[in-house]
Amino acid sequence: MDALIRRQGFGRKADDGKTEESGSLRFQKEEEPTLGRGGLAGRCGISHSWLMFCMSFVSTGWLTIAAFSVIFRVLNCFLVQSSFVPDEYWQSVEVAHRMAFNYGHLTWEWKEGIRGYGYPLFFAAIYKMLHWISCDSVHLLESGFPIFILNLRQLRSVFKRSFCPPPQIWLPRLLHALVTAFADFKFFRLVGQLEKTDDVKWTLFAHLCSWFTWYSCSRTLSNSVEGALTCLALAYFPLPASKTHSSKKYLSLVALATVIRPTALIVWLPLLVYHFWREENKLRLVVQDYVPIGASFLAFSTLIDSIFYGKWTLVQFNFLKVNVLDGVADLYGTFPWHWYLTQGFPIIMGPHLPFFFHGCYLAFRRHRILFVAIAWTVAIYSLLPHKELRFIYPVLPFCMIFCGVSLAHMRAWRRAAAWGLLASNLLLALYTGLIHQRGVLDVMGHVRVLCHKASEADVLFAMSCHSTPYYSHVHCPLKMRFLECPPDLGRPDYENKSDRFNENPLLWLRTWYPHAPSLPTHLILFDVMEKKISAFLNENNYTKTTDIFHTHFPEGGVGGRIFIYERHRQASLE
Repeated sequence: MDALIRRQGFGRKADDGKTEESGSLRFQKEEEPTLGRGGLAGRCGISHSWLMFCMSFVSTGWLTIAAFSVIFRVLNCFLVQSSFVPDEYWQSVEVAHRMAFNYGHLTWEWKEGIRGYGYPLFFAAIYKMLHWISCDSVHLLESGFPIFILNLRQLRSVFKRSFCPPPQIWLPRLLHALVTAFADFKFFRLVGQLEKTDDVKWTLFAHLCSWFTWYSCSRTLSNSVEGALTCLALAYFPLPASKTHSSKKYLSLVALATVIRPTALIVWLPLLVYHFWREENKLRLVVQDYVPIGASFLAFSTLIDSIFYGKWTLVQFNFLKVNVLDGVADLYGTFPWHWYLTQGFPIIMGPHLPFFFHGCYLAFRRHRILFVAIAWTVAIYSLLPHKELRFIYPVLPFCMIFCGVSLAHMRAWRRAAAWGLLASNLLLALYTGLIHQRGVLDVMGHVRVLCHKASEADVLFAMSCHSTPYYSHVHCPLKMRFLECPPDLGRPDYENKSDRFNENPLLWLRTWYPHAPSLPTHLILFDVMEKKISAFLNENNYTKTTDIFHTHFPEGGVGGRIFIYERHRQASLE
């Protein structure tokens, strides 16, 4: 990698007083005689300016870095086959599936108008394109994304249909992976302007090694998009020594991130204040950049949301009111104020944590504003009772700059530290991506098989609400039910089926299914629930047909394995 970095010419040279601009001018002057009218450009009939552009692009090696970023993140996408949080399905692809195919489930957030349609609209457009080219049928989707692209029917016998996810599952994630690859590429170019060559190399190494970035970046989460857009916006932010800064570009990306997820503004608030403080013409910045860009994105977002909600809706205000002011988010779990400091931040940093602290010690003055943004984000989220790891994911690229500085300044133990960092992160990335919490995705492959007898099948997910994906991972109008868990917003007909079920699952099942004809044909449950409802399973002639691994770390109502029980036909004739 060291040779690659040197060959691409990234970074500032400590022993050379000349700037990069003077170096590039010297390169052009040396090459001009061979590329003039009598050279290659003149002989091939290619314009001199166009050839110079192509030659400069190829000579700097950006194409190599871009290709590596794309390959790395696409591989990243296909090696993450586990579940993280329910929102990666229920607040994105499930909504998009309903928008495109008119069936799917909308959670309570969409009924209260606190989620924006702009984000799932991208996925809905992908689904519509598949529909227009007649590639959204269950028959075609069963063959799986790679086989669908190749259209090799003879390979179908090699793969079991229940384990071949359809393209509608992979395409949104591939889109995330490509956006992340572009963000990595722009981030690398930015660091090349800010740091020395050695620092650039180790920052890239630290960034690509991050287990939590690997685990999160390709998921269909608004936090993942927020992280990629934050990384892109940073590439255009007017940092000292940055040569690619553009107020309109970075503000547009920040506005887009805020439209998708309003809390993205938390990360950028100190950076916006910093930009305003350093700007000489402050009035011009506010009048020509801040206000027009923010207002235009807010207006466009409001228009989209109002169209799909059927009434004028300001999602950003509703999001703040319901989740923060009304405290509804607290119903989904709270942690003490120090959780991010003692658990959250150390977890997402993982083995990078000591390098981050060391890098802060070395480069605090040079990257003070980035450190302030990290500290500010962690502090603000610490004030909110409801906390999740993914909330502070967007600050990881900021942290990797400090980690790169730390690794670059190590001498005696740098090689050992680098190997240790790579090995430990690789272990975490592969385990969490391929093994931990994968059962809820694997079970949907078995449910998809039931689409062949959709008129007869009736599936009940007898587990806590939103434990699995839904129609977005089945893509057929199969009769399915799950236990809903909306918050109590003061409605007279309020009922939390998930809580009622967990209090006494056997009584709940007997109450809701008193007669044999109404019984579901298939029950899907965690292993911890099996003993609690064994009497119901036996008396209604259910038989375990599938046993799926889920996690090595069961907790509460989430077990280590998932069972599928099927009811015998004879029981319905009695």
